[in-house]
Amino acid sequence: MSKYEKEILDTVALHGTVSVMALADQLKVTDQTIRRIVKPMVERGEIRKVHGAIVAVNESNDPPLTKRLVANRQEKAIIARTVAEVVPNGATLAIDTGSTSSFVAQALSQHRDLTVVTNSAHIAAVLALSEGNQVYMAGTQLRSHDGAAFDQSAFEVVSRFTVDMTILSASLVHPELGFLANDQHEVDMAIAMSRIADRRIMAVDHSKWMARKANAPLRMPVMRPDDILVTDRAPDAAYDDLLADLDLRLPRH
Repeated sequence: MSKYEKEILDTVALHGTVSVMALADQLKVTDQTIRRIVKPMVERGEIRKVHGAIVAVNESNDPPLTKRLVANRQEKAIIARTVAEVVPNGATLAIDTGSTSSFVAQALSQHRDLTVVTNSAHIAAVLALSEGNQVYMAGTQLRSHDGAAFDQSAFEVVSRFTVDMTILSASLVHPELGFLANDQHEVDMAIAMSRIADRRIMAVDHSKWMARKANAPLRMPVMRPDDILVTDRAPDAAYDDLLADLDLRLPRH
């Protein structure tokens, strides 16, 4: 893969859709050169070409963050409070992007002296305002639909940390395939954040538990024994093997 092809692929993956003119400006080449470069990429199925623009073939199936913050908000708030009970003041945390993680950030806003690294601008803004916190934003280029960063600098910043806990979320949970996501960038970031953590917390609401594969084809990192799973309802027996070694936390009623 040429350097031009790689840059085009990375840019399209980040934004979903990019105009030919914008790519030409970015690479400092002509529109005709962009069309020549992308033609074999389209033929290989790496990207799609529409009139005047290039589109990612694996554009996320997740809806925009604003819509996900409304869906199952009561359940996500309950999960977030349960996660907050696990996290002590003074903890060091890595937090991924996503609506459930955004609710967790709100629940942690009363904590003090947290050190947090996140690739979510929304989460960074919430926790940076709490007394004594040190918050590090990983990345510089934010996606339009969720305000998250997945550029090279995001991964470089995360790799410099060691944290007590990484807080993750998933698009779906399958009894055999495990925790799944729609977006390769989010999986890569989950892997990077998992590597730097002593313990992981997976936070998912009951709507994510599905016995069928559905439309989230990418596997999240495998949870380690004694990692924490927080959800709002006890999963059914089909998930017993998947959850056997995890520390399952349910809300206290």
